[in-house]
Amino acid sequence: MTAETTAGAPVASTAARTRASRVPWLAAGAAFLAMLDATVANLAVPDLHADFPGSSLSGLTWVITLYAVLFAALLAPAGRLADLVGRRTLYQWGVGLFTLASLACALAPTVPVLLATRAFQGGAAAAMIPASLALLLHDLPAERRAGAIGLWSASGAFAAAIGPSLGGVLVDQFGWRSLFVINVPLGLALVVVGMGLPRARHAAGRLPDLVGTVLLGGGVGAMALGVTQTRDWAWTDARTLALLVGGAVLIALALWRSARHPVPALEISLWRSRQFAAANAASFLYGMAMYTWLLVGVLYITGEWHYSILKAGFASTPGAFTATAAAVAVGRLSGRVGVRPAVTGGALIMIAAGVWTLVSLPSEAHFVTFWLPVGLLVGTGMGMLATGVASAAALSVKPVQFAGATGLNTTARQLGGAFGIAMLAALLPARAVHDDYIPVYLFCTIATVGAALAGLLLSVRRREETT
Repeated sequence: MTAETTAGAPVASTAARTRASRVPWLAAGAAFLAMLDATVANLAVPDLHADFPGSSLSGLTWVITLYAVLFAALLAPAGRLADLVGRRTLYQWGVGLFTLASLACALAPTVPVLLATRAFQGGAAAAMIPASLALLLHDLPAERRAGAIGLWSASGAFAAAIGPSLGGVLVDQFGWRSLFVINVPLGLALVVVGMGLPRARHAAGRLPDLVGTVLLGGGVGAMALGVTQTRDWAWTDARTLALLVGGAVLIALALWRSARHPVPALEISLWRSRQFAAANAASFLYGMAMYTWLLVGVLYITGEWHYSILKAGFASTPGAFTATAAAVAVGRLSGRVGVRPAVTGGALIMIAAGVWTLVSLPSEAHFVTFWLPVGLLVGTGMGMLATGVASAAALSVKPVQFAGATGLNTTARQLGGAFGIAMLAALLPARAVHDDYIPVYLFCTIATVGAALAGLLLSVRRREETT
């Protein structure tokens, strides 16, 4: 009996170590898929318009916006579900449904069907983020969590930055449907490998507030639609005002319910911390600038410089690598120097890229002397900001609130992205020329100035140093 137990202990220990070694990659894989699909469809709009010529440009941008809206609206309640149903269960269901939704997007015969499946895909992505983060927090020893969270953050930053370039290559070679087909093998692999994770006990409790969740999603969607339609209806049109005011009322009701509900759609009690509120403000404004910048860039070089989709994809690649490098570097340094330098410094770098673009955006192709250096610069700023605001949100709350804080911070970024894309659709006419792109870049720069100002309010380092 003793011999069997002794002999079996190393086997059990080896099995546990093997499972633990999979966790960072499973979590990073889920974050990669979720963030990749936030930007990979940026270059699909012209190809979609060719397949569905009856659809307007502003209407087709909803392929991007709907994903962002559902992603943002469901992130916070999905974090609650991880506690109720178990992190492995939510992970498996989230990745599995995301994979099925990706296949449905690839097979969509019409724009309405594509929009519906993209919305469903965004909802599934919302489950993947808190589930993957919960795996890191609960299935890894404390000494490995910091490095694993760095990998998780870097994979998301790299995916968002590489999305337009990867999308450009795929659209050029295989058409827009390939953007969603590529998710299927990776999603299936994550589901299969994830089956080896230990089942966790789930806590007893109630489901997150469904009414509040619907109010939040409806409010964000209505406001995004109102901004998008200003190109066709004008800002003073009764329909535009009804959508904007109605959306604001729905969001206000969602916040009101969240302040009173025992299991709220949004954990707004965390916002009582000035640091956390500032981190979320910076994340919202950063998302608004980042998603708009990534989309307007590929629209510009394909429309004005007449780059092919393939060439545009490759032209967008360098910034993804500087974004990843900056994210990793900031993750290692923020514990020593604090998060303010990362957030404000990253924002200032993005502002510099924005001012450079506003002053000297060339009407003819100048890749080496303009596009490449600006892309490397803005990628560095994005990587610093992405990791800086996530670290700021986590460090401003108690350790037990880390997952919820990071989830809300991601929600803020996705909401900002949804409104940013809506503003792009409102500012950019269907047949845009050089000067029409300037207001969009100005919008990105102003949003980044706001993120820099919010970053000045941050001073947190490690939570344990301040409590």
